[in-house]
Amino acid sequence: MEIENLKVIGSEEWCIFEEFGIPAIKARVDSGAKTSSIQANNIKIIHRGTEEWVRFEVNPVQDNRSIFITCETRLYDKRLVKSSSGISEQRYVIKSPVTIGDQTFEIELTLANRDAMEFRMLLGREALMNRYIVNPSTTYVETSFTQEEVSKRYAPFIKEKSGLKIALLASNPELYSNKRVIEAGIARGHEMVFLNVEQAYMKLDAIEPEIRYRGGNIIDEFDAIIPRIKPSVTFYACALIRQFDSMGAYCLNSAEAITQSRDKLLATQLFAKHDIHIPITGFAKSPLDTKDLIKMVNGAPLIIKLLESTQGKGVVLAETNKAAESVINAFKSVQTNILVQEFIKEANGQDIRCFVVNGKVVASMQRQAAKGEFRANIHQGGTASKIKITSEERKLAIKAAKILNLPVAGVDIIRSNKGPLLLEVNSSPGLEGIENATGLDIANIMIEAIEKKLKFKI
Repeated sequence: MEIENLKVIGSEEWCIFEEFGIPAIKARVDSGAKTSSIQANNIKIIHRGTEEWVRFEVNPVQDNRSIFITCETRLYDKRLVKSSSGISEQRYVIKSPVTIGDQTFEIELTLANRDAMEFRMLLGREALMNRYIVNPSTTYVETSFTQEEVSKRYAPFIKEKSGLKIALLASNPELYSNKRVIEAGIARGHEMVFLNVEQAYMKLDAIEPEIRYRGGNIIDEFDAIIPRIKPSVTFYACALIRQFDSMGAYCLNSAEAITQSRDKLLATQLFAKHDIHIPITGFAKSPLDTKDLIKMVNGAPLIIKLLESTQGKGVVLAETNKAAESVINAFKSVQTNILVQEFIKEANGQDIRCFVVNGKVVASMQRQAAKGEFRANIHQGGTASKIKITSEERKLAIKAAKILNLPVAGVDIIRSNKGPLLLEVNSSPGLEGIENATGLDIANIMIEAIEKKLKFKI
C-alpha cells in the first residue's frame, strides 16, 4: 500500500473491543513489538467440544482494578514471548476485532500481565501494517475521550456498596499491596477504609471500649480488619488488633499470630518442634561460644540474621570462618540478637515464595537473586517468575502457616540437597511480586477469605 494511503496514528490511542464489551482502553502504539497484547488476569483454559477457549479478566482502566470485565474467546495459539525484562514465558494468543476511530479490523493479542506497565494494552506492528503510519509526537489522533466520557462508559461496571465494612490497618496507602487490597474490596461491593496504624488510639474500658482516629472520630463498626503491619510498629499495631478483636471485628491475621511470626527465634523453635525441616540454625549469647556456634552450623559460608530483619535487610553472608567470627562478635558487642544459619549453596540464590490463604497455597513464585547477591529478594534487584511447586513443598508451606495460626502468610522455601527447607514465614506478605509473576488476583482471594469466614454472600 502506498504511504499516502495510510492513516496517521499517534503514539497513544483509544481502542474499543465490542466483542468483549470493553468500551475504551488506552493502548501504547509500539512498532518495535510484533504482536499486540492486552492486560489479563485469572486466565483459565476451558473446553467447548473439541475447541480450547480461554476465559480471562481485563482491568481496562489503569490503576483501577475495581473495574473488571470477564472475557471469553477461542484460543488461537500459545507462544514463547520474551518480556521487556528479558524473561521468556509462554503466553496465550487470541484474535479479536478492534475498533480504532472509524476502522474495525481483526488483530492478534497476547494475554499478558501488564499491571506494572503504564498502559493496559500495547498495539504492535502487525496491527499497524498496511493501515497506519505512526507519528510519535502526537496522541489520540483517531479518538480522544475526555475523562468524563470514559467515566460514563464505565459507569455500568461500578458496583454499589452493599457489602461489609472492612478496614486495612497499615502505614502507607500508596504501597502497591495496600492499594490492591482496597481495590479488590471495592470491586466486590464492600466499603473499604484505610487506617494508619500511628493515627489510631484506644480507650481501654470494660463497659465502653473504643478506638479513635486522629481528630477524635470513633471507629468501632468494622466487620473485618486486614492487618498489613511494618516491623517498626508491630507492638503498637498488635495492641490495636487485639482491641478490634475484643470489639467484635474479625482480624484476618490475629495479633498473637503476627507476634509469633515476627519473633524469628520463637518461630524457628516452633518449626523445629513440629518437625519442619529448616536450615541448621544456631543462637548463643556469649562471644566465648562463637567458634563452636559456627562449627555447629557446618562452618562458613554461613548466614547471619538480625532477629528483627525484614525484606532481606539485616541479613549477612559470611564467606569465611574468620569473617563470621568478626560479624557475630560485633553484633554481640552491641547487645544485638542474631541467628546463625547454614548457607544452602546449591540453591544458587533462588528461593520460592508460597502465598497461603486459609490453608491453601493460592500462588507461588520463584525468586532469583540479583547478580552479586546471595539472597533471592525482589526488593534488592532480584527477579520473580511463576513456578509449579511439588506436593512436598505445598504441604510444607501449609503446615508452616498453620503452626503460626496465620490465615494469610507468605512462606519462603529453599530447595536443598536434603529436600525443601523452610526459611521463614511472613505475616504481611507483599502482593506486587507474586501478582505480577503469576497474573493471579491475590487481593481478591484475600477478600473472599473474609467473606467466607463471615458467611457473607454477594
